[in-house]
Amino acid sequence: MVEIQLGENDRLDWALKQFRRRMIRSGLFKDMRRKRFYEKPSEARKAKSKAAQRRRAKDRRNARRGRD
Repeated sequence: MVEIQLGENDRLDWALKQFRRRMIRSGLFKDMRRKRFYEKPSEARKAKSKAAQRRRAKDRRNARRGRD
């Protein structure tokens, strides 16, 4: 759980910015966006597979660049 302690003289815009930063750092923001809509298990598998293919392609590109 992300918490922000506010003092009596703290500004609300500062508190919201700190809260958002802590949400992003903890990974909850990304998880919240991912769970916003239901994703069928078959679609989740396809997305996971596609992400793995992108990672492998990127690794191959970086490996080729490193050999030269």
